[in-house]
Amino acid sequence: MVDKNDAAFRELEDEMRRERFAALWHQYGIYVILLAAAVVVGVAGSQLWQTWSQSRAESVGTEYETAVALAHAGKTEEAIAAFGAISTNGPKGFATLASLSEASAYLKQNRRAEAFAIFDRLAEDRSTDPLLSNLARLQAASLRLGDADFTEMENRLKPLLGDGNAWRFRASELLATAALTAGKLDEARTLLTPLIADPNLSRGASERIDRLMSGIAAAELGGTRSGPATPSPAPSAKAAETPAKDTSAPAATATPAENDKNAETPASAP
Repeated sequence: MVDKNDAAFRELEDEMRRERFAALWHQYGIYVILLAAAVVVGVAGSQLWQTWSQSRAESVGTEYETAVALAHAGKTEEAIAAFGAISTNGPKGFATLASLSEASAYLKQNRRAEAFAIFDRLAEDRSTDPLLSNLARLQAASLRLGDADFTEMENRLKPLLGDGNAWRFRASELLATAALTAGKLDEARTLLTPLIADPNLSRGASERIDRLMSGIAAAELGGTRSGPATPSPAPSAKAAETPAKDTSAPAATATPAENDKNAETPASAP
């Protein structure tokens, strides 16, 4: 029996290991090298990408703040151009926020068609954050109120009426207004009744709903079939960042009620 402690045996065993390793390396060594290189390049590439992305985000954030400052200074055309550049070339989050701000700037110039086109595009863009996409859908519907028939308004607003949707209260109010204008009094009342009972309804929203309910009562008595003028605008992009249960606050992207004292422009992106 061979003594494994024997120095000669250990030397022979070590030699056999080296030969097996050499054979394996000869056969698979290139793959090991390529794998190691891929790991190194992957790690380095990831770090470079993170550094570039952070730098790019900071740069676009500065550009967005500059565009907001232009809008606040009344330099609307310059602001529109700046927001448009970010929406075209900026990262997705900033691009969406810049598009909403661009639409707001168009509305300040009463260029409703341009604003509507932006809102409608964002509403149909599935890559847009759902909260902001739904806000855009609400704004687009708000701009169509008074021009579109009830069927179009229902198609635009129905996706926002589900429980848990941040904009369901405001969407219900807009759709009820469209129903009242179309003489669909039962639909209008059905949409408004749950809002009246909501404890989180703001004072402004409560007053608007009271006016709509009065319009329904007057229409049923054979009086006027239309409700109040046009409801105040939908919430702004700033409100989209931190929506409360009552989402009926007025927006920066003013619709016909542009003089609402509570209107505000979108804030800087986070």
